[in-house]
Amino acid sequence: MSIEIDETLKRLSSRRGVKAVVILNNEGQAIRSTMDEDLTKQYGQLISSLVQQARTTVTTLDDQNDLTFLRVRTKKHEIMIAPDHEYLLIVVQNPQEAMQ
Repeated sequence: MSIEIDETLKRLSSRRGVKAVVILNNEGQAIRSTMDEDLTKQYGQLISSLVQQARTTVTTLDDQNDLTFLRVRTKKHEIMIAPDHEYLLIVVQNPQEAMQ
């Protein structure tokens, strides 16, 4: 499975505009990352919290529903988040470069 994860990281990282890819466990701890350690920890803590709040919002509005994807766009970056029950995939990209 480790080889599959490494291949997925490499494939995602090679896409135009992608600045970083992070895979977290369900506790917000990094399993793999293309960022430096401090930035990975910061993203892990903040994004995990954001996903939990978004998931709670979705299930509160409709208890038969669940969060499957979250996309946050800022002036500088676009952060795409794919939550799962065991893992959290985060892709940070520059949307201007991705469009070119």
